[in-house]
This record gives sequence, C-alpha cells and structure tokens, in this order.
Amino acid sequence: MDGILQAYSKRSRSSLAGIILCIGLVVLAVNSIAFVVGSGNPQPAASTTSALRGSIQAPMARQARSDIPSPGASSTMTYMIKFGLFSLASMALLAVASRRSSIKRRSMMSGSSQGSACLVPVSQPAEESGRESGVKRVAVLGSTGSIGTQTLDMCGHFNDRFQVVALSAGGSKIDLLADQIIQFCPAMVAVGNDDGLKALKEALKLKGFTGPHPRYFVGPSGLERMARDCPADVVVTGIVGCAGLLPTVAAIESGKDIALANKETLIAGGPVIAPLLKKYGVKLLPADSEHSALWQCMQGCPSGSIRSLIITASGGAFRDWTKEQMETATVEDALKHPNWSMGAKITVDSATLMNKGLEVIEAHNLFGIPYDDIRAVIHPQSIVHSAVELEDTSVIAQMGVPDMKLPILYTLAYPQRLHHDGSSLQRLSLKDLERGLTFKEVDTDKYPCVELAYRAGRRGGTAPAILSAANEKAVELFLDRKIRFPDIPKILDAVLTKAESEGIILDNPTEIRNIVDADAWGREAAAAAAAVVVNQRSC
Repeated sequence: MDGILQAYSKRSRSSLAGIILCIGLVVLAVNSIAFVVGSGNPQPAASTTSALRGSIQAPMARQARSDIPSPGASSTMTYMIKFGLFSLASMALLAVASRRSSIKRRSMMSGSSQGSACLVPVSQPAEESGRESGVKRVAVLGSTGSIGTQTLDMCGHFNDRFQVVALSAGGSKIDLLADQIIQFCPAMVAVGNDDGLKALKEALKLKGFTGPHPRYFVGPSGLERMARDCPADVVVTGIVGCAGLLPTVAAIESGKDIALANKETLIAGGPVIAPLLKKYGVKLLPADSEHSALWQCMQGCPSGSIRSLIITASGGAFRDWTKEQMETATVEDALKHPNWSMGAKITVDSATLMNKGLEVIEAHNLFGIPYDDIRAVIHPQSIVHSAVELEDTSVIAQMGVPDMKLPILYTLAYPQRLHHDGSSLQRLSLKDLERGLTFKEVDTDKYPCVELAYRAGRRGGTAPAILSAANEKAVELFLDRKIRFPDIPKILDAVLTKAESEGIILDNPTEIRNIVDADAWGREAAAAAAAVVVNQRSC
C-alpha cells in the first residue's frame, strides 16, 4: 500500500506541474490576443492588459497615449514567436515529467493487483545485482533438520561464498550437530537443553575435536539471544512450527535478513512480522520451493500486472488413493512422499494437503495477493514449482528438478545466480519430460484441509495462528499413533469452529504475545478435540 500511495503522490505532483504550465499558457495566450487586437485599436488593448495584470500595473494603463507606443506588425510577430517558443518548451517539460512518472510507476514492483503490500524484494538495482559479492555470513536455525542439512550442503559446496557463523539444533541429533561444528567451526551454537549441551561436548570430545569451542546457548531464550547476537548477514529459519517465530523476530530486530523456510512464522505471525520488516529494513527471502518459485517469476513484473498465483502440489503420499482408502492410512503410509525428501511433520502435511493450504496463507502474506486470486493445483511430477498469471493472460512458471537445495541456494546467494557444476544439483533435461506434465484441480472432498486453510486465511487476525498450531498438535498425535489419519481434518474443523463461535480470534494482533497466546490456545483446543474424537470412536 505504501508503494501505491507513493506512486499516487508522484502522479499528483506530475499533474500539478501540468496544471501550472497550462495556466501559464492560457495567460500568455490572452496577452498575445490582446497585443494582436491592440495593433488595430491601441486603447482597448491597454485596457485589457491592465485588467489582466492587476492593480500594480493599473497606473501605467492610465498614462497618456503618447507614453504608450502602439504595437506594430513587427512587435506583434516578435511576441508571437516568443509565445510559440515558450509553448513548445512548456509542452516538452510536461512530456518529460509525464515520462518520468510513467517510468517510476513501471519500476515499482508489487505482488498484488490490489495494491497490497509485498514483503519480498521483486526488483533489484542493476548495479547491485551485477556486482560480485563478498563472503556472506550465514546462521542456520534447525541445522540438523531437512532444511538445515541441505543449507549446509550448499554452504560447504560454495565455501568461498558462504561462512557458517551460527548453528542451532533441538537435541535429537547431537552426533550430527557435532559433525557440523567440526566441519564449519561456527562462532555460536544453540541447543535445546542442558542435557543436550552435555551430550554435545562429549560427542565432540569422542570425535577428537581440539579446536576452540563455540559460544554455547541453551533453551528457547538462548536461541533467541543467539539469533540476535550472532554476526550473520542472513539467518536461515529451518525450525519446524511456531517454535521458529521468536528467534526469527529476534533476528529481524537485530537487522539480519531472513531466509524463510519456516512457513509457520509468517502464517501465524504475519500481522506482526510485516511491520517489523519495514521498521528494521530487513529483507524476507522465501526459501520454500513454491514461494521461491513465485518470487522468481515475479522478478521484473510491473506493479498491477499480476492476475493470480498458481501454487503446485505433488499430491503427497495419497495422491493415487481414494478417500475410502485414506481412512485406513498408517503413519508409514503417510511418510512415503513420492517426490520430496522432507521432515516427518511436513511430509504428513503434504499427505493431508494442509501444507498447500498453509502455503496459500503464506503466499497471501508474502505477496499481498487476495485469496480469491491464489489457487492450488495437483502437479504429480513436481517439475513446475509454481506459476504467476499476468493480466494479459500470460503465465510465467519456474521449473526445476524437485530438490530443496535449489531454492535454498537462490535465497542464500540473492541477488546473485551462482554457477553450479551439477555435482550436487541435478540439471533439468527437457527431453526427460516426454511423458508430459500433468495438472488437475484439488479435490477438496478428499483434501478438506485446503478449504480449512482458506477459511482461516479469509477470517484473518489470529485465525491462521490457531489453525497452524492445531495442525501441529494433530500431526504430532498422529505420528504418536494416538489418532487416525482421517481424524486430522475433523480436529482442525472443530478447533476453528470453536474459535469462531466463542470469539477467541483476535482481529488485529499487534504484539508477538497475541500470536503466542493464539498458538497455545490452538494446541490446547486440538488436544481436547482429539480426545472427543477418540472417545466417540470407542463408544
């Protein structure tokens, strides 16, 4: 919206300049007519001129006729030539002002034809995008997870471009964290608790680590402090769920750019995160494959040129199953993703398609596009990662092999495009696509979680935070085998309905505490709804 107001202000200034010039032209035209008339009848010409010039020049008009020489044909012609030259100059100035305003309007980039705020940079000055950058310092939150390990793969491959300065892990993969410390020698490391720190030091000792130990941080508050204090240029947020919200806020408040792989941060905290990005001048760079694809497609698109966003979904583990078959799906079934290698939680979200529903909310918050203009489609091959439809009906799509390292690398290197030798990133071969690319609409009867996400997104406020938290709790219960796969959307519907009917949703959250409270309520409500579902089944 700021961009639209700025453009309007520029247009207003340009229009005002045009009005002033036009008034000047009218005055000069009247003067010219007066002089022409005056060549045949000097006295009326003097009277007309005095009326236009005002009271200051009135005495001059009352002087004797002998003091005011009558303009002849030569003086009239000279005046007309001057008038013509001034008119041409005025029109030229007006054209230049209009041209500059047009260029500035076209250069303003926004993701929304409605003028909503776009949080990601969709244009880059040529001098910055073309220059060689130095070494970029990187902090990886959630370094032992799927996003974290793939981020470190890219940092290791391009070790002349990226320096890892901070790592964090929850504590379940201490041995892997020790290996990462030995390889990258970060200045800071955060772990989940004191037991995890003790185990980490023992693991490092067993591996023969003799280098200087990093500065250690423990627990959620320690993670926030590390995100704030680490000497990073960009922080990769690979922590699963709303646990990544507070450290992300800490990183933003310390002026660090964010490579956003934790979608819950923006889904739940969007109303609070957006003002912080503007306040601290921080770039938000989407590392998720779909939003990275949309971001790349938008590069260079003029303001107001985007008609809709198309987010692709693989269909998850059950894309070839019927709704009836999904009734008996097991945890093992849900974790068999056909295309992507991801963590357990997001893999289950892909099976329910809640992942896609949450991505719709994230896309709305990132790019400012209305929900009615964002749609998800099933694309089993996962080659087209997302697409942008323009107002003239053109469609720009981003393609690549299904590998999270590609969007991660683009986010890390932005605004550069680093040359990759293909050793750890497979190149897309179009000849391998001879079997074709297929797309189909989402069956919301089979995947009700998608409609639930749209419902929460349109409701706004803290509704997305409540839904996201409830989903985390429901997936946790499913992975612990305490509920069945079809119970997940039932629980989410019950939680959202309860929040709507009891007035729990806060329309305009302004503080992080509002989001944290909504998250806690959503988890508790999901646990209660799950108990009801289980009891009903046992009766």
